[in-house]
Amino acid sequence: MRSTLTALGLVLSLAAVKAGAQSIQDPPVGRPDAVIDLASHEGTQLVKGQWRYHDVKIVTADSRAVGPDLKPSGAPIKTYDYTPHAGAADFDDSPWEAIDATTLDQRRSTAKVCFNWYRINLIVPEKIGNFSTAGATVAFEIVIDDYAEVWVNGKMPRVLGQPGGPVIKGFNAPNRVILTRNAQPGQQIQVAVFGINGPISYSPENFIWIKSVTLDFYKSPKVAISETPAQIVRNAPALDDIVPPGAKIEKLAGGFLFTEGPIWVPRTEDIDGYLLFSHPNNDLIYRWTQDGQLSIFMTKSGYRGMDIGEYGQPGSNGLTLDKEGRLTINQHGNRRVVRLEKNGQITVLADRFEGRRLNSPNDLVYKSDGALYFTDPPFGLPKFFDDPRKELAYSGVFRVSPDGKNIQLLTKELNGPNGLIFSPDERYFYVDNWDEKKKIIMRYEVRADGTLSNGEVFFDMTSAQGEDALDGMKIDQKGNLYVSGPGGLWIISPDGRHLGTIIAPEHPHNFAWGDDDGKTLYLCARTGLYRIRLKIAGIRP
Repeated sequence: MRSTLTALGLVLSLAAVKAGAQSIQDPPVGRPDAVIDLASHEGTQLVKGQWRYHDVKIVTADSRAVGPDLKPSGAPIKTYDYTPHAGAADFDDSPWEAIDATTLDQRRSTAKVCFNWYRINLIVPEKIGNFSTAGATVAFEIVIDDYAEVWVNGKMPRVLGQPGGPVIKGFNAPNRVILTRNAQPGQQIQVAVFGINGPISYSPENFIWIKSVTLDFYKSPKVAISETPAQIVRNAPALDDIVPPGAKIEKLAGGFLFTEGPIWVPRTEDIDGYLLFSHPNNDLIYRWTQDGQLSIFMTKSGYRGMDIGEYGQPGSNGLTLDKEGRLTINQHGNRRVVRLEKNGQITVLADRFEGRRLNSPNDLVYKSDGALYFTDPPFGLPKFFDDPRKELAYSGVFRVSPDGKNIQLLTKELNGPNGLIFSPDERYFYVDNWDEKKKIIMRYEVRADGTLSNGEVFFDMTSAQGEDALDGMKIDQKGNLYVSGPGGLWIISPDGRHLGTIIAPEHPHNFAWGDDDGKTLYLCARTGLYRIRLKIAGIRP
């Protein structure tokens, strides 16, 4: 992962570029192909729906104080809850008041600090006018005075940094939730909306009411900002088994100073898969969803020090997931590797070796036994190799034992160890070198105890044209390596043959295998985020 003198030069050359990325938009972007107004008789009749309504009461409830596990497992206490809990898909709302769709703008609930529920069951119609709904993406949009939370089919997913969707978007802001990306006529969908009067701390005198509520249908929702044919340098016929004919590179987001460390978070029962990536210059981690929404996942992702202005890249760099799906982060400015626990706490996995602070952990990968491997060049320090803060005399590759108790130095023979990967069978371990005078990939045998032996130069591209040395590295299920090298993304076979190079609109510095099938390669390429579909799935955490 690239964070060197060249990177700092890039940062300075981009001084006139806006520091923030593109503005956050609610997906899908653009005008829908058809709209159903659920605040009208015609709209509710078309979806065979009936709005039902109920006030919410605040009640006293039993709970427990915070315990050692930071959960409510301590001493018994009294707290508050609400009733009814009506988010479940199978909740029986038949006794509730049935309200006319045209009366949704009536002021309801009790003023001051109050809450309520609106529920409706929908059936996707076959047509909306001349528009056929089969296969369409459907978004539910509602604007409540003042806040809304939206449950769809009994679920309300939550993700760090989530800007709206099912959770509160903002004061009188529209909540947009994707109901389906492949609508089928006759499909039943249950929507429950929790209305909230606000601002709560203001003890508002107003009531709760719906300003607008629609179903927006998109035949082919736009996700990418732009799309260009991939430039392919083909060195061997075997490349055709990897890169499909007519492959295109889609630009998904732009306007960054530098992007790094992507990782795909896979789909769960409640959450669609999404991409996380670092913006080390601005100390942020971004989240990109399959619907094209960009949001801030974490601020102060790598540093909170008072001298942050001295750093070119103080934020997070490499990101990955452990076996439990917990995000593991290389923090440049804090000079450590940390894990984000499910309860939101940070666990430090590595920050020192033999009493000395690490340089600036860069890239990282887990072995199947739970051991963590990471590279530690000084590229995150303000003055790199000459920085007075530097405490280690070398740039190491380290291993953290599965139990987290031991940190081992595996090798220190590279000046700028950067990307690192295991072969699919974990017999070999690869690490590349950010050093313009020694652009090599090393391959080591992996011993039974997780240490390395018999290191040798697997591939040497020192003589290749281009200012960039070697940065991020990934591997596919066939053992082909994908390396950020001079001029583009190099694809190298397991036996060390250069099969070809993919040249993107911007130089790609790191990658992540994404989407449900693992065949989409997401590219963090300087100021933009891109992706390309390939034929072979990659190795993922």
